[in-house]
Amino acid sequence: MNISEFVGDSRKVTYALGVGIALLVFVALILVIRGSGIGGSSTQSADITVWGVFDDELKFNDAITAFEKDHKNIKATYRSIPYSEYEKTLLNALASNTGPDVLMIHHTWLPKHGDKLLPLPNKVPGTDAPLMTVRQFKETFVDVAAADLIGNETTIYAMPLYVDTLALYTNKDALSAAGITTPPKDWKEFQDDVVKLTQKDKNGAIVRAGASMGTATNINRASDILMMLMLQSGVQMVNTDGTQATFAHSVDNQPVGERSTQFYVDFANPKKGIYTWNDAMDYSIDAFASGKSAMMINYAHQIDTVRQKSPRLNWSIAAIPQPPHDDASVFNPITYANYWALAVSKSSKYPNEAWEFVNFMTAGGGTIPYLTATNRPAARRDLISQQKDDTTLGIFAEQALTAKSWYQVDNLAIEKLFTDMINAINLNQATFSDALRTVESQVSVLMAR
Repeated sequence: MNISEFVGDSRKVTYALGVGIALLVFVALILVIRGSGIGGSSTQSADITVWGVFDDELKFNDAITAFEKDHKNIKATYRSIPYSEYEKTLLNALASNTGPDVLMIHHTWLPKHGDKLLPLPNKVPGTDAPLMTVRQFKETFVDVAAADLIGNETTIYAMPLYVDTLALYTNKDALSAAGITTPPKDWKEFQDDVVKLTQKDKNGAIVRAGASMGTATNINRASDILMMLMLQSGVQMVNTDGTQATFAHSVDNQPVGERSTQFYVDFANPKKGIYTWNDAMDYSIDAFASGKSAMMINYAHQIDTVRQKSPRLNWSIAAIPQPPHDDASVFNPITYANYWALAVSKSSKYPNEAWEFVNFMTAGGGTIPYLTATNRPAARRDLISQQKDDTTLGIFAEQALTAKSWYQVDNLAIEKLFTDMINAINLNQATFSDALRTVESQVSVLMAR
């Protein structure tokens, strides 16, 4: 071999080595990027944390086991936090970058805490398509979830674990004794039945209420009941761009907000024929469970509470009454929604894996184990048909299809404002008009902030 041949071969070897080293560096760089979580990866090993409220760890066990079996590279750990501490604990943790990857949010929290959430990405690395599109979300879940959890009709911020609604709890023995064969279907029938069911002693004191209605402090979810009555009456709770409260405004020149408020508080007015309740009565759930109230409006999550308080009570669930209407007219029933959803924190180290968990729990194989463990009504349309024949959950499941809520910038503050309004009216401290307009103005101030 001459010198030129030797040099040529050496150059070829050097070139080959250079190319090989460059390829190794490139592969190593890709692995480092994937391992560090930059851009995320659905195939990397991840240990995600999940924070929730009301549901203890046992309620999530089967669903998490199914998830980890299907996603062998991801481990999920659930932590339950008491409701009274949840929001404050969560916000403090997120502020200090020690929060969870996945968190439960109340369905009203998007205006309040949306800036802390990571929207569903258009595509998760390692997959050929989005976990879910907006169109698929609307096809999968009931309408109220889309209204609450999709921002600007384009961005998915959370997915619902379930959707609970207000329904009518009835004491079957009390209704039968009063000659009432079926639960009231509209509010006129409800008023008539309240009169039949209310029992008073010789001094006019209420011995058994026809229904737990009319006050705030001793009625569970009183503000929700009033908001539902407003929505059923056609009240526009806020303006179209979500900058101002409008529930005191007239609709077709009718003061529907005032009428809804008066309808509610009249049940606690001794001067009215439908008087059946007052602040001296037991708390609404206790009164119903003990037989001191024949009807109660509440959510499905109180089913177990009633059963535990009174195992022998003969009671049932009926659809929430609606405004009286002509059967021949076009009519869309409305009830009120209350539920929690799963979202992903902006500070999550494993955002893609976290979203895979959310999708699995709400739209995948984790949904049925969760609903079975918690005895909650489904948010998924395909599961509603499976629950509709259930003697207790069936009504709640079907009502999810027509449930409504509204844009609230601070649900707890608004709840207190409505509670204070009901109290002020009952104490004759304000007229219906003045009380409602005051609260409307206060909510608008919250929205302006």
